[in-house]
Amino acid sequence: MQLLQDYEGYVADREQALAGLRRYENEATALEIEQSNDAVHFLYINEIAEAASRFLNGFPGTCLYAAKANPHPALLRLLWAAGIRHFEVASIREIEELSAAFPLAQLYFMHPVKSRQAINRAYALGVRHFAFDSLEELRKIKQETGHAEDLSLMLRLSVSQVGAAYPLDNKFGATLMEAPLLLTHARQIAEKVGVTFHVGSQCLEIEAYVNAIYNIANMLDGCGVEIDMLDVGGGFPVSYPDMEPAPLQDYFDAIQKTLVECGFDTLEIFCEPGRAMVAAGGAVAVRVELRRGQSLYLNDGTYGALFDAGQLGWAYPVELYRSGRLNAPSESTQFQLYGPTCDSIDKMKDHLALPDDVCEGDWIIFRHLGAYGYAMQTRFNGFYSETMVGIESPAEFA
Repeated sequence: MQLLQDYEGYVADREQALAGLRRYENEATALEIEQSNDAVHFLYINEIAEAASRFLNGFPGTCLYAAKANPHPALLRLLWAAGIRHFEVASIREIEELSAAFPLAQLYFMHPVKSRQAINRAYALGVRHFAFDSLEELRKIKQETGHAEDLSLMLRLSVSQVGAAYPLDNKFGATLMEAPLLLTHARQIAEKVGVTFHVGSQCLEIEAYVNAIYNIANMLDGCGVEIDMLDVGGGFPVSYPDMEPAPLQDYFDAIQKTLVECGFDTLEIFCEPGRAMVAAGGAVAVRVELRRGQSLYLNDGTYGALFDAGQLGWAYPVELYRSGRLNAPSESTQFQLYGPTCDSIDKMKDHLALPDDVCEGDWIIFRHLGAYGYAMQTRFNGFYSETMVGIESPAEFA
């Protein structure tokens, strides 16, 4: 009976989440009907639910969705319908938007450097979990929450980024040597104290999490400070054409084993997936506006949804939709891709292999851009897209 009630609740939440989102059974139909002048963003409805389920059922703790990866309202509603109730936030705008959309959500302000106004406003909106990495930030939190006694404070630690395709070091995080003093000060003002770390985005080495946890355990054993919480951060990877990580469950199992070995299994455990939660759940289609030899000029670029493809040179699974033409086989050719803005750096770092008959009006679909696609676009030169549609298989299309 409980399973039936849970399923009925999920269906009701899902239908509410999809309200207002135009849905199609495939990308080709969406592109033909939408006739958009801008790039078209896709949400793969079932992929999103499945990714949420993997974390909710597989990770040995509480899963916080990192809202920065993709804050589109329809995607957030889909995650809520799938059972996500905890969100990692980095700004007061994220807090205000999530609080308004999901009054029952639990928000975790994990940016280690926050404005005084943001701290004050977050506390007023019910946020009790805050990250810090310095005495100065700890002092701000204490003052701007009115010396509150119900705080849960997490010290952000700097850890090795060796396994990360996109390192996030040299900006945030206290050292292990600084940690004991900071934790001692936090303990004096907080109801709960913990530590958090981030091994870097798209971490391909499971051992990065294992080593970070062991190092934290050794530090705590040496200083005698006890903690209540441990947040292993984000960085969980997804599969790209030139990056094939181990299955997520292998990461979860290794983390669980290490927590037990370090005596942390009785703590509150958290993770903060962004990319791994929503990357495969989205894509973006960009249109070819002009072909000049082996150069293609697109209606989206590095100032838009293709930032990672352009600036980082990451390879994404791509598919060509030949607008108004038969999808006939053709040889592949390397093309240089340019974005639509007037800036000459608005181009892809590496060439992209595409069918050699690609021409004006065709659409290139970049998959696995549910993370940091929609979220990264600017409005430079007036080029951006607010067109977001859902894709469902025919069996599930309603």
